Amino acid sequence: MRMTEEVKRCKAQLYAAKAPTDKQMERFRAFLSQKNGAQAEIEWIEDSSLGNGFKLCCESEIYDWTTEGRLRQFKEMLEGINLDNESEDVISLVRENVKSWKPKVRADETGRVISVGDGIAIVSGLDRATYGEIVAFECGVKGMIQDLKPGETGVILFGDDNDIQEDSLVYRTGKTAGIPVGDAFVGRVINALGEPLDGKGDIPADGYRAVESPAPGIIDRQPVDKPMETGLLTIDSMFPIGRGQRELIIGDRQTGKTAIAVDTILNQKNKNVICIYVAIGQKASSVAHLVQNLTKKGAMEYTIIVNASAGDTAPVQFIAPYAGTALGEYFMNSGRDVLIIYDDLSKHAIAYRALSLLLERSPGREAYPGDVFYLHSRLLERSAHLTDEKGGGSMTALPIVETQAGDVSAYIPTNIISITDGQIFLESNLFFAGQRPAVNVGLSVSRVGGAAQTKAMKKATGSLRLDLAQYREMEVFTQFSSDLDEVTKNQLYYGQGLMRLLRQPQNSPMSQHEMVITLISALNHNMQEVPTDKVNEINRIMLEYFEDMYPEICSSIDATGAVSDEQIETIRESAKDFIMSQV
Repeated sequence: MRMTEEVKRCKAQLYAAKAPTDKQMERFRAFLSQKNGAQAEIEWIEDSSLGNGFKLCCESEIYDWTTEGRLRQFKEMLEGINLDNESEDVISLVRENVKSWKPKVRADETGRVISVGDGIAIVSGLDRATYGEIVAFECGVKGMIQDLKPGETGVILFGDDNDIQEDSLVYRTGKTAGIPVGDAFVGRVINALGEPLDGKGDIPADGYRAVESPAPGIIDRQPVDKPMETGLLTIDSMFPIGRGQRELIIGDRQTGKTAIAVDTILNQKNKNVICIYVAIGQKASSVAHLVQNLTKKGAMEYTIIVNASAGDTAPVQFIAPYAGTALGEYFMNSGRDVLIIYDDLSKHAIAYRALSLLLERSPGREAYPGDVFYLHSRLLERSAHLTDEKGGGSMTALPIVETQAGDVSAYIPTNIISITDGQIFLESNLFFAGQRPAVNVGLSVSRVGGAAQTKAMKKATGSLRLDLAQYREMEVFTQFSSDLDEVTKNQLYYGQGLMRLLRQPQNSPMSQHEMVITLISALNHNMQEVPTDKVNEINRIMLEYFEDMYPEICSSIDATGAVSDEQIETIRESAKDFIMSQV
């Protein structure tokens, strides 16, 4: 007895305003049989909203022949037209594509929303979807796939989840998350999706970059040896930052972390550096104040603000630093120098923890998911100084991390410390004592060091860090002692003068020559006789004196980044004479 082969069957639904004829139904069955190799059972479901169109749904695939479906295809065709070649007539190119366009019979892979809430949608279907792919919901909201499980997919949403209903359709796009990029973004405030927030109209884009992309390989990088000057005497003298470096700014809340980043932005004026400030989880009023400050100082002309405020959802806060980095890569790959600030990555990690817990991923230490290290390493590794063959551009990262009660051994701070090339540690006690920037000289370090300093700064810095370390140690041991010898008193007085000299008003970055003259004068003990509370005032007047009397030395230091032994001797003698005349 012969066994009959089992016939494969599939169930399909036909959504249409009118019932199909027998001939139409037979054609639909033949079409599905040819596509899926299965005998189709088709159920007609009346849907008067579709007009003359129809939707044919078979398992997770949908053939959309409605007006809306054909318009979607038409829009995709227009978006795919290559307008990069400026020599072509854009209007004739578009007209030619429109004339030759015909809608195609294609299967859109779709899913259905199982549940939605807290910026997360759980979707069934989408069996062939990939991690990081963008999906579109019926209401127009877009999301990104962040979790793949058998039978269901976790999607983070980049819009209001109130518009998404259970059982509504979800479409695959086949695209990864990206952001429009271009020179027109400079001077603008945008959200994490590249949309303007400043009310100045749409931003024309020169291209489109994926928010997640591989970091440059070792072969494509060159050593970090060009200074990225912050204009802060403490940092540029002892913890220099190079172009392509990643230097962490770490400290408790309200210790001046953002102030250091903003001063660094202000110091890039007329230096051909594009600055990108990524605000993560901050109050909208704080970001508005920052924009106002940068505009007043003329810094918004070369700055881009990417804002994912505290009022935005966790998915938007999660994607913001990657979007800012994609923008930075656009300029870096075109041979420009970029400074990018992430303020701050503590809130970024918290946003990712919220997403992961909502997606039911297993929590680990401090409830963070196991891949939280990879979250930041794949972000910060994208900062580099590219080789000349790759255009020679650079991207310098200044991530900011908030500590609790100065605990640098917590999970997120230790993770980011191990990724970066050094850290600037801001201490609360120093800040409240009036030492601003409140940089702890002992715990701060730059792993690039003197390689990122100009020759003038190397010569001028001398034994500054060692002198400060000796002062701090001596201060601790002598704080309860009343009977001190003259040498110890002089050492303490000298150290106090250095600490005062390192105090710097906010929004007042120093030029190269101002730093060099200040350091040469101070390390020559010229300020020894100046009362501590007058050190900064005397130094300011002295710098004005040098700019009037020795403009050639000032301009030479700024232009060449070098200072000769003769110039050093001139600075020492002139500074000594001037200060003696002021005391």
